[in-house]
Amino acid sequence: MKDKKVLVRLALSLAISSLTSMAFGQAAPAGTQQLQLSAFGGLTGTYTGLEGGKNLGITVGADLAYLGFRRFLPAFELRGTYPIDQGHIDSQKNFLLGPKVEYPIGRFHPYADFLFGRGTIDYQNGGFIVGNLRYLSTNTFLYSPGIGLDYGLTHNIEVKVDGQFQHWNTPVTPSGSIYSKALTVGFVYNFDFNPHHRHGH
Repeated sequence: MKDKKVLVRLALSLAISSLTSMAFGQAAPAGTQQLQLSAFGGLTGTYTGLEGGKNLGITVGADLAYLGFRRFLPAFELRGTYPIDQGHIDSQKNFLLGPKVEYPIGRFHPYADFLFGRGTIDYQNGGFIVGNLRYLSTNTFLYSPGIGLDYGLTHNIEVKVDGQFQHWNTPVTPSGSIYSKALTVGFVYNFDFNPHHRHGH
């Protein structure tokens, strides 16, 4: 319950910041675009970090970037991953949000992010047995630092390669934690609300 309250407060703060930025952007001269909205999707292969578990999932998300800086592009990102192949050990699904910073170099757009949110681990084959206990599912807070690269094919479309290193809490390991590695390959679509403005393409 405490984690949910923290997430709600952070989401509200980021929303207020975005609206403030948008207000300044609307006051800017014609021909500029202060905010850039993009959406992405792709296939995600995940090493779950529990006894060699593997998932294949779908990841979709969106970024809202502020274009007020010449080289670095700060953004707010949200994304979700859902497993379509749950593997034989455990399956992991999550919804994450957090800050992202991009550094465009021509068509190459390397970036780093730090995401956090909620996730669910479902244990396969009737559950995960520890001693006299059988665990069927774990709902937990997680955080996920990551890096990635978007490559511009056109002004609107980019290819994405993204890697995340995720920390999960779970009672099924002696340490109480597992660390999963998720690799996503997909596409990005940049919405252009001002066709006269270009940024980094």
